[in-house]
Order: sequence, then structure tokens, then C-alpha cells
Amino acid sequence: MHAPLSVTERSTMAQLGGRNAPIGALRAFVTLLVIAHHTVLAYTPNPPPIADFGQAPYLWMAFPVRDPQKFELFGLLTLVNDLFFMSLMFFISGLFVADGLRAKGSGRYLSGRAVRLGVPFVLAAGLLAPLAYVPAWLQAGGGGSVAAFASAWFDLPVWPSGPAWFLWVLLAFGAVATAINLIAPGAIESLGRLARAADRKPGLFFLGLVVASAAAYIPMSATFTFMHWTQVGPFTVQTSRVLHYFVYFLAGVAVGASGVGKGLTDPDGKLAKRWWAWQLASILPVVGVIAVVIMAFSPKPPPRAALDIGGGVMFALACASLSFAALATFLRFVKKTGPVGASLQANAYGMYLTHYVFTAWLAWLFLPQHWGGLAKGAAVFVGATLLSWILTMALRRLPLLGRIL
Repeated sequence: MHAPLSVTERSTMAQLGGRNAPIGALRAFVTLLVIAHHTVLAYTPNPPPIADFGQAPYLWMAFPVRDPQKFELFGLLTLVNDLFFMSLMFFISGLFVADGLRAKGSGRYLSGRAVRLGVPFVLAAGLLAPLAYVPAWLQAGGGGSVAAFASAWFDLPVWPSGPAWFLWVLLAFGAVATAINLIAPGAIESLGRLARAADRKPGLFFLGLVVASAAAYIPMSATFTFMHWTQVGPFTVQTSRVLHYFVYFLAGVAVGASGVGKGLTDPDGKLAKRWWAWQLASILPVVGVIAVVIMAFSPKPPPRAALDIGGGVMFALACASLSFAALATFLRFVKKTGPVGASLQANAYGMYLTHYVFTAWLAWLFLPQHWGGLAKGAAVFVGATLLSWILTMALRRLPLLGRIL
């Protein structure tokens, strides 16, 4: 979930000052949504049953801990989150690509991304992910032996990487953008010119984004189903959405090429001024997605093709409208960053990388308690947020990690 920006991106934010405060705050907010999402999965209604750790379909990769105490509205939260927050993270990440390429050139830019995304991916997938999945092993009946867990882990056909999947996909997208910049040096600037009028006509940009993302998503969803993930070793991605995510990344590149704080991200543009309209606009698509889900699981569902097309269109509309609503709201109301917000933004990357360990272990430790799903979810969210925040502040004091985080 990107979360967090690299050193170059933070420098760009500092240079832009208050005009970029909304983007930094939005990025931090989405990071908190990621933590909340991984928290409440333990308390959603109708989770998958606890099964053998070593047997497919390995649903514990998405649900490391399943608590018998539930809170019904957490199901709605995870559904709405899943519609847009990963796409929005790719969009935010794309905003800073053009500035990075201009400042460093293709070679230095890509090598910098390899360090700032590749090294954390290796550490998160290789060390933090196994640690985060120990509770899944314990809940499935595994013993407390480190050797037994290690044996079961290495017997898996893949290497679960948890939320770190976002980093390698983002690195791959950055490599594609760099290749485009090398092969067609003016292509990114051309994207920027297309997005330059988005401050005056955000609806037109919205429509283009919906059409492009639907065209990227519907054929993939029809081929692989929306739940399918491709896994090769530690490299994991949601198959049906990979092209959709690339569309959002390119949309971010286009908007960023015209200037962060300008165009669509102009705090004085029409998107920000009509923030309330975008909030309202997101309601019907979300309801449409829920309706498609209900029909899909009804006793007599519509034909598969109708579900694929109807669900794909509703997903594209919901994703874009929710993303625009979030962006518009932060552009309208966030004018400056206070000390707490500045700390959250500075540490968001590390919080994204480390929070999964805390959400899993706190959920497992709270299993014996009878607080109810809502209280447990709130406690785990607060605990995981604070612990990952504190840990990141400590890690950033280390010379090498400080430069990466």
C-alpha cells in the first residue's frame, strides 16, 4: 500500500510547501487506511474457516488471524477500502515520477528507486512477512517451535510477502516509466499536457480515467476472476487488477508531469471547490458494487458475462469516484502540516512496512479477550499504529535505514 515517499519525494514536497500539504496528508491518511484494513480483517463477518497451514488455498495469507468475535460494519469498511485505496496509492506514487526523472535522469532515478523500494521489499518479504504469519501458524494448530514453523514455511509453494507486494509492483511500474522516458523522451511531458486542464475540467479527466481503468480491468477480471492472485516466489500481485493499477500509476504520472500542486492537484481548482459533489458522486457506484456482489452470491445469479461487465463498470466508477472524493477533500481542507502530521508523514513508509507484524500479533494476543469485535478492532488499530510509528522513528535514526525510510 505506498505508501510513503522517498527522500527525493519528501524534498519535492518541502520545496512546494503548503501547496503540497494536502498530498502529504492524503498519503498519510491512506497509510492509516491500510493499517485499519489489515486490522479489521480479523473481525469481519463470514471469514474463511481456519484450515491447515500447509494446505491450499492458503487463505491465512489474507486473514492471518480470525477472531470469533465480529463487527458487521467492518465488512463494509473492507469492501469500500478495497475498491479504491490501493489504486489511490499507485496514483499518489505516480505523481512524483516526472520530477524524479527530470532531477536525476533515467539511470539515477531508477537506481534510486531500486534502493528505496527494492531493499525494503527484500527486508519486508524476507524477515517481516514470516514474523507476521507466525500467528496464522499458531492458530492453525502449529506448535511453538521455531524449527517447526520454519519447516512448514519453507514447504510452502510460494513465499508470502504480505503488504510488501506493493513495493515490487511499484518498482516495476517505475522501470516501465523510465523505459518510456528513454524510448520516447517527450512522452511523459505529453501526458502532462493532457492533464494540465484537469483543474478546470476534472470531470473530463475522471471520465477518461474510468474508461481507461474499465478497459484494463474488465478483460482481466473476466479471465482470472477478481479474487485471483499471481504468486511466483515472494512476487505477488492481484492478477485482475495489475493493469488497472498501472492505469492509475500513469494517471498520477500525467498529473505530476504538469506539476504537483497544479492541474488536478491545485488546491484552488474545481476539484477542491466541489469536494462535496465528489463525496455524493461516490455513493451510487459503491451501492452498485454491493448490488453486484449480492446478485453474484444469490441462488440464481445473472450470467457470468453480465456480472463481469456490470461489476467491472461499477468497480471502475467506484474506484475513481472514491479516489476523487478523497483527493478533493484533502485539497479543500488541508492547508498546512502540523508537528503530529509531519511526523506521521515522515514515518509513514516505515509504518506501512512494519504494521502487519503488529496487527497480526495483537489480534492473536487478544483472542482470549471478550471485548467484542469493535473494541478489539479499535485496540489493535491504535496499538499497531503507535507501535509501528515508534519503531519507524527508532529505525530512521540508523544511518542506512534512515536514508531509505
